[in-house]
Amino acid sequence: MGDLKEKRLFLLDMDGTIYIDNELFDGTLDLLDYVKKVGGRYMFLTNNSSKSVEKYIEKLASLGIESTADDFLTSTNATVFYLQKKNYKKIYAFGTQSFKKQLADANLPITDKLEDGIDCLCMGFDTELTFQKLEDACILLGRGVDYIATNPDYVCPTWYGYVPDCGSVSDMLYNATKRRPYFIGKPQPDMVNMAVEKTGFTKEQAVMMGDRLYTDIACGVNAGISTIFVLSGEGTMEDVAKNEAKPQFIFNNIKEVYKTLCE
Repeated sequence: MGDLKEKRLFLLDMDGTIYIDNELFDGTLDLLDYVKKVGGRYMFLTNNSSKSVEKYIEKLASLGIESTADDFLTSTNATVFYLQKKNYKKIYAFGTQSFKKQLADANLPITDKLEDGIDCLCMGFDTELTFQKLEDACILLGRGVDYIATNPDYVCPTWYGYVPDCGSVSDMLYNATKRRPYFIGKPQPDMVNMAVEKTGFTKEQAVMMGDRLYTDIACGVNAGISTIFVLSGEGTMEDVAKNEAKPQFIFNNIKEVYKTLCE
């Protein structure tokens, strides 16, 4: 898939890859500047569906990174694209207020109440989780509605460790209902394919960088592009031996990636 220095489209995970919480990793700004200098493009691809793109723009600005909506592809973007191709009469939106607003802004027929006529349960990473939502989900899954989830991540990194992500909540619901969702975000190749189409670069020029083998790296592998695995977040070297998705490049952090590109 070519030398790393030949890459021009850098698809970057965020949580655990370029920052954790409000701590920007050393080397992130240098890498972003490098991509611009070589005539490339970077995009931020995240499975975190708890925030809107506007919130991500604000967060990156607070860390010293200027960005626009065109710099992002989220699992919510991919989920909206998927749902718009369906013909659901009413979708139960299981997620944050921001998540529900994004679905509503896309003119999808959503509700957050247990009502008649619901034919799809759509779940995101919910930092506003309540037991009522879990109970509603169990009732709906028992009725046989379609079941969609934005991402399979088990945890989301924080400055103090990890918190349960969408994949962990889906496991809770599986234990109660024996139903598994269809996951939309990484490791499905859709987000990479959307980024390649949007930017005009080829897959040979693209590389996916992230800290999770089972989402970030698997997404790149499934899409047929190069991958960079960084050890600054959830994944470890021990995971590489156990995981089917093998990264092409492995670095401790984004600073090492930048130094390698500049050698």
